[in-house]
Order: sequence, then structure tokens, then C-alpha cells
Amino acid sequence: MSPSWESRTFPPTWDVQHGGAFGIQPLTYVAPTFDDDFAETASVRCLNVRFKMNQYRNFWVTLMNHYFLFVISLLIIGAIYPVSAQTVSTGPAIEYKSKRTIDNTDPKAPVIFEDVTAETPLSTFKHRSGSADKNYIFDVPSGGVAVLDYDNDGLPDIYLLNGSTLAALQGNEKPPRAALFHNLGNWKFEDVTEKANVANERWGMGVAVGDYDNDGYPDMFVSNWGVSRLYHNNGNGTFSDVATQLKVARKGWSTGATWGDYDGDGKLDLFVPGYVDIDLNKLPPTPGDASAQSLCQFRGIPTMCGPRGLNGEGDTLYHQKSDGTFEDVSVKAGVNDPQKYYGFTSSFVHINDDNLLDLIVVNDSNPKQMYINRGNGTFEETGYQSGVALNENGREQAGMGLAVGDYDNDGRVDFHITNFSDDSNVLYHNDGAGNFSDVTFSSGLGEVTLPFLGWGTSFIDYDNDGWKDIMVANGHVYPTVDRHQWGTSYAQQPLLFRNLRNGKFARVGAAPGSGLAEAWCSRGMASADFDLDGRVDLVLNNIDSSPVLLKNVTQQAGHWLELKLVGDGGRRSPRDAVGAVVYVTANKIRQRQDVVSGTSYASQNDLTVHFGLGATTRIDRIEIEWPGGLSEQVSIPKVDRKITITQGAKK
Repeated sequence: MSPSWESRTFPPTWDVQHGGAFGIQPLTYVAPTFDDDFAETASVRCLNVRFKMNQYRNFWVTLMNHYFLFVISLLIIGAIYPVSAQTVSTGPAIEYKSKRTIDNTDPKAPVIFEDVTAETPLSTFKHRSGSADKNYIFDVPSGGVAVLDYDNDGLPDIYLLNGSTLAALQGNEKPPRAALFHNLGNWKFEDVTEKANVANERWGMGVAVGDYDNDGYPDMFVSNWGVSRLYHNNGNGTFSDVATQLKVARKGWSTGATWGDYDGDGKLDLFVPGYVDIDLNKLPPTPGDASAQSLCQFRGIPTMCGPRGLNGEGDTLYHQKSDGTFEDVSVKAGVNDPQKYYGFTSSFVHINDDNLLDLIVVNDSNPKQMYINRGNGTFEETGYQSGVALNENGREQAGMGLAVGDYDNDGRVDFHITNFSDDSNVLYHNDGAGNFSDVTFSSGLGEVTLPFLGWGTSFIDYDNDGWKDIMVANGHVYPTVDRHQWGTSYAQQPLLFRNLRNGKFARVGAAPGSGLAEAWCSRGMASADFDLDGRVDLVLNNIDSSPVLLKNVTQQAGHWLELKLVGDGGRRSPRDAVGAVVYVTANKIRQRQDVVSGTSYASQNDLTVHFGLGATTRIDRIEIEWPGGLSEQVSIPKVDRKITITQGAKK
């Protein structure tokens, strides 16, 4: 079947989907219309149809030809009418009597999370990134956080990244410092930054944890705007930056990286997205510049410029060689991103469950990318045909954070992705065979997220009922929103959605004074069971402020099991088991958890996998698919505990 074509004009609200920057004015384009036997309706909603290459190959080729001509036309227009960096236009500014992102509490709601930051040294940490007015785009996205047990004492520790300032880059003031907090148990922490040598003192963006040298101690890749670092864990409480020595000292604007053994040789490789190419000698205009008054606006108000209108960066894949150094194989592998999309968060994960690690990249204001591992050192980009490149309305979104998990317990990994305000977050359900469906609104996650600007996100089973819930950290990028009745705010409450076990989610009410009732301008978020009580806790890194440590105090939570996996290098499994998949069957429910490096927003969750068990105290089966391709079944006699499982040493 061949599509017909007609001329349409995007409405002004089309560019609401921007992601932190900058839409374009209404434009005329050539749009396809479809016969009724091809789509559910003849409306523009037909863009919701996921393109299946094998079924609609002729149509896809035709569409790409028209798209190519459309892009060429835009390039010609751009050459005639050069455009500077623009900010987003979100359509008519709707007035609200109150903000919808703060002060939303329910006196009848139970307390789920308690803010215990003030009781810890984390309260002394102060994040700082650029100017308070956020004049430039690099002032905005800093703030990853990692959870790792750096000293192998069984307690998860916390590493908080810091930003920087132009004055610090120019040597006119001391740069802000990152911080490592050692978990002493019972909610006591110690600042060991100086001793550990991990202050970074660069413009920090993200952090990904992986034991790249298989020595049993977790290492950290720190993504910076500038030059990134690789902190090797020396095993004695200290770290050494070996990025230059191992050839991973990436320059530019690096964001949410991920470790994974994509070629199955038992050694971790590293993928790093790039964001925007910034020249400090040619900075875009600030909101106070006359040139920005008409070019860079949000709802008619001047703001900082970017990312749209600014040059993007490509992405980098580092393959670990036999001598422990790394080589850039981005072009050879087909993941270098020649379009130079604005990359934010990435993850190596088993998407089609063929024992090969695949890759997903979340981009800001660009299509998302999905790379399927071919098994020969190269990847096939399938974002469009898989259904994850765009949302259900066929629109690019401003992707920020990424959660990876099997929320409906069907054995396949799904994705939750956070976006800009005036657009919803998105939930992609894995339909199998490499196909995904946008089920955001049908699952109850659409309307409620529209006024929020989401960053870090994770699937967590906060009540241990055996079904993964969703947590989201929020915060705007434009301080000026607090001066207008737009229904949003700069600092925003976090969002927790309870899994209703039927494909739908419901927002959990915020008890007054609880962690869910407070508002911050958050960025990175990481999850871990910090006190080993079987309930998942959280840490949030907040821009220009102190972090937040949220203790899970859920009452009547179910039973649980936590597993730390140790791979066998002789069986081609990385020591930290990144890339492993664990299935736990109990009470007729088969749950899946993946050992994943990176995700959330440029952050790192604890690599220990957590399973809520509900009322059951008996595990029927535990299956582990190790990174090297081998499978193993183990038995666990008791629950409500954390257990270490070493590959090949059955319990």
C-alpha cells in the first residue's frame, strides 16, 4: 500500500515537546495520510503506528525519500535565513491559580520516605553549577550521583558530583568539589573525599560504575564538561585517575555513560554520549542580551539558549583491549551518532534477549536511539522501527533520564524516560521481537507528569509487593518560572507511582512533612538499601543545593531478597556481573532484574539486585543468565536477607 501526501502546517503548540530548549516556529510540511486498512484512524494519530520494516518496507523507503527532501529543504532555507540558537515556544501561556508541582499533599497518605539528610554529613555538601540565573545551557544539567560499595564492606556508599563556574574554569576561583561519603551503618556517613582522591574539580555531569579491570573493586567513570576521568579503585580506600593512561580521557561535553561487555570477551567496555559542542570563545547570548530577547524564549520570556540551534556532539564507544587500555571503535561499531544528537543518558542492556548486550541512548530534543548488537562488533540502529525513537504522536521529546526494568513481570525489559515540562514522561512497553509500544497515557503516567520536568528515574519496588513501581526526580531549568502562573515551578516535588499490577500506575500521595512532600531542583537520583533493612532508599543530587537522602519507612512492606553477583572471568563474565539477568520465581510470579551500569539520569544505582516478595517466604526458583552466556540455577533456603552469589559456586 502506498501513502498519499498532503500539505499540513504544524500548530504553534507542536514545539511544546522541546526538551530544555528550543523549538521552531510553525512550519509547513508534507505529511502522509493513510488508508483505513493501514491505521486505526485517518487522523494524524496514525503516526502512533510502529514501523515494522519487514511488513511495510516499501512505505518506509517512500517515507524516507520524502523526509530526505524535507530535510534538504530546511537546510536550504537555513542557508538563506541563518538562525541563531532558539529557545522553546510552548504555545499560549496558560494561567493557573496555583502551581501543580509543589505543595501537593494528602493528609491521609502514609509516610513512604523520610528525609534524613540533616542527620548525616551529606547536609554539608553544596552543589554549584554556573550562575543563579542560569545564563548558559552548561549551567543547567550537572548533578549525577552514584551508589557503590567502594570498600567491599557490604554497605553502599554515596558519590555526589559537583558542577563548576566560568570563574573557576578561568582560574579566578576554586572549583567546586565532588564528594564521597563512606557508609558506616545505621545512617551514619563519613566524608572521605580527600583521602579517596575523588574531588574531580571539573564540571561534573554523570558517573557510571564498573569494575573494568576485574580486580573485585568498583571503579568510576566520571563524565565532565571538559575532560572526563576514570577513577581506578586501588582497593585501599583510594582512587587514581587513569583516564589518560588508558585512553578514555574524553574531551568535550560527556554525559550519562554506561559500562558493558558488548563483545563477550569478559572485559567491560565503555559508551559515553556527547551533548553540545560549546566554544567558550563564542558563547550563545544570555537572557539579558538584546539578541536573545527574540531568539531564546520560554513562553515569551527570555531564557538561556540551547540545545536546539547549537551544535551537538557525537557519541563514543571505547572497546577494552587485552592489555587493559581502550580504543575508540565508535565509527566501526556504528554508534558514533553522526547526526550529533544531544545525548543525555545511556544503558547497555539485553533488549531482545539474544545473549548480546544492546544499547539505548536517550537524547534531548532528538529521537532516541536503540542499537541492536549484531554479534560481530557492530550495532544496528533500530530506534524508529522499534517504536522508541518518538512518542505515540510521532514527536521527538526532550529525553533526560532512563529507567530500565520489567514492570509487568512478563520477562522482557521495559523503559521509562523522563522529559521536559509541558510534555509527559513516556513508558515504553516491550512487546517482544524488538518492538515497543508507548503506553504512557493508558498506564496513567501521562497527564499527571505534564507540568513536571523530569530527570532521574528508577523502577523500584518500594513496598516489596513483587511489582516494580516508578520514582522520578524533578526540577525545572528556568528559574524565571517561579515568577509566572504557569502551573509549574523551579523546585518540584518528586513523583512516586505505585504499580497497580494491571498495567496501570497511580500517583502515591505525599504525606505532609514527608520526603514526597518536599520540593527540590533535582537532577541525578540513585537507589540502594542503605541500612540493609530490605526497603529501597534513595539519594537525590540537587542543583545549587544540598542533596537529599530519603529513608524508606514504608509500613507493612513485604518480604524481600537482595543478591550481589560475582562473575567468573574464566567463563567470560565481568567480575561485577554487569550485564547479568536474574529471574526470581515466587508465589507464581517470575520477576526479572538486570545488573545495569548507568541509567537514572547520568547516575548509578546500587549493582545489588533487589526483589520484593510480598507475603511469600519461599523462593521457588532463581535463574541467572551470566554475561558470558552461561545460565545457572541456585537455591536460597531463606528470604529477608542479602546474599552474594559467585558464578559456579551453587548454594
